[in-house]
Amino acid sequence: MRTLLLFLLCPFFAVAQSNTEVYLFTITPSENTITLTNQQNISNNDGYDNQPSFYNDNQVIFASTRNGQTDIASYNIRDKKVAWINDTGFGSEYSPTKIPNQKAISSIRLDTTGLQRLYRYDFKTGKHKEVVKDLVIGYHTWYSEDILISSVLADGGLDLVVSNLKEGTNYTQQKKIGRSLHKIPNSNLISYVSKENEKWEIKSLNPITGATQKIIETVPEAEDMCWLINGTILMPKGNIIYAFNPKTDTRWRMLTSFQDPNLYNITRVATNPTSSMLAIVSDISPEVIVQKQLDAYNARDIDAFLATYTNNIQLFDFPDKKTNEGKEELRKIFDAFFKRTPDLHAEIKNRIVIGNKVIDQEYITANGNNFSAVAIYEIQNGKISKVTFIR
Repeated sequence: MRTLLLFLLCPFFAVAQSNTEVYLFTITPSENTITLTNQQNISNNDGYDNQPSFYNDNQVIFASTRNGQTDIASYNIRDKKVAWINDTGFGSEYSPTKIPNQKAISSIRLDTTGLQRLYRYDFKTGKHKEVVKDLVIGYHTWYSEDILISSVLADGGLDLVVSNLKEGTNYTQQKKIGRSLHKIPNSNLISYVSKENEKWEIKSLNPITGATQKIIETVPEAEDMCWLINGTILMPKGNIIYAFNPKTDTRWRMLTSFQDPNLYNITRVATNPTSSMLAIVSDISPEVIVQKQLDAYNARDIDAFLATYTNNIQLFDFPDKKTNEGKEELRKIFDAFFKRTPDLHAEIKNRIVIGNKVIDQEYITANGNNFSAVAIYEIQNGKISKVTFIR
């Protein structure tokens, strides 16, 4: 949105989803650290792309938006192509995970009816069947093909539940846990994030004996993690990935800090079985979203321009006078304006990014006239939700 307006007359997954992308890196080990190279955006899709895991060393599976729902996508690293595992039409799938010793994956499905259950999907055919009845599973990992470890919705939070599929039993190990569940490499243990105390802790669990042990406190308020094959934990927060190896480290150390604005808020990390690759998920930064809007404005591309806004976008004159509301109202105004302004161009003289807000000082050309203005953009879930203009 340019300031020319100044001059013109449930369930668990049923929440607003952010605009995220999945990136893939090559992991190169060196003395006491690792280097991440060969950055690729493997989702490259407008909407929710999240929850990556590795089916094998050549395929990354993740939840991806298409046709108004979330399905399971598979990225072939060698061929650099995306394929789709399922097309059920019953609802949306999340958290796809390889099932041990099977050519199949498990995924949480949120049906259009609101029912949320864990399903098994054949990797080749997409045929599906329910894995565990009655449990509302949010996140999961496999200890073996018969033992499932899950974060289960209960009493407004998540419980750690061990399910023995062969025996048909479900045992609640602990209440108040996080979403990140992983098999610890070269061990018979699972890791999980305990939220019982004010300071969150990464703990290990032996699903057979029930024994637990604290490993380390999490990076403050960080939620997601993964294990490298050498026993190092990676945990992201903001644009930084931290590392901790229980065998050699006494505290978290910064592994890498990304300067790419596309990687400003990393929320997920996952590695392949040999730890030669790392998949990460990042929200699209407010700066990138506003820049896409600027580029579409200068190209006078009405559809690309409107794609950067929420459906209920609100426009204000500073400080709080509402002038316009709704994407369709913007279409009526700007479609005609773009067509009758062939020299339209906005240049950014200064830009400040503070949290989810982008403040642009703009120099605008339109029909032979030039003028300056300021716009304050507010971003919610990957879209511009509010713009305030200062005359």
